Amino acid sequence: MPQTVLLAEDDRAIRHALERALTLEGYEVTAVADGVEALAQAHKTPPDVLLLDVMMPGIDGLQVCRVLRAEGDRTPILMLTALVETADRIAGLDAGADDYVVKPFDVEEVFARLRALLRRTTPVPAGPAMGDGGGRGEPQLSDRQVEAAGIRMDLQARRAWRGKRELELTRTEFELLELLVRNAGIVLDHSTIYDRIWGYDFGPGSKNLAVYVGYLRRKLDEPGAPQLIHTVRGVGYVLRED
Repeated sequence: MPQTVLLAEDDRAIRHALERALTLEGYEVTAVADGVEALAQAHKTPPDVLLLDVMMPGIDGLQVCRVLRAEGDRTPILMLTALVETADRIAGLDAGADDYVVKPFDVEEVFARLRALLRRTTPVPAGPAMGDGGGRGEPQLSDRQVEAAGIRMDLQARRAWRGKRELELTRTEFELLELLVRNAGIVLDHSTIYDRIWGYDFGPGSKNLAVYVGYLRRKLDEPGAPQLIHTVRGVGYVLRED
């Protein structure tokens, strides 16, 4: 079965061009012109992935993200944005988006980011139940957990904690944190992280990784506690407690 994409883009030319390109790439595409239609379609026939323009009349892409995430919908979301400031990109991540592409974009970059998001939605086979039957208390250790530098992650439940505080992470943030935790104390270069998380190195000019690291730090850091994610200038990032 082809993977399904819900595309919401108010610019008719861009919408039609993307719809054609995605269809030729083998996706089953539903294309709509605004956020109201996007929400209606997502509720009617949930897609495998959403591709949302940020700036749409009425309900914009950020509002669509917020509504779906508030409803508990974890479908991966890739944002299309003409906004290039870091704060604008962070607003998209804060709304619940998993990744973004800045306009004007190369359609191959869109394909690469969609493939990366869809790879990470492959279901994990069910394993033994957690200790309290799925409640939201403290995690119980299992063979599906990784732990380092005070971070604990349940890979099956896709939950993470710093100490006793549970972290609310997007799909991409979770994948990035897992990579850092599994390699705690090891400096990971930019290319390695791009390849492991996105499956594609977007080049030295891309600020994508820096934005995600910055946003993940905001969720991890605590007053009076050591910073966990460290920048190794000119190389990459490492997770460690100083």
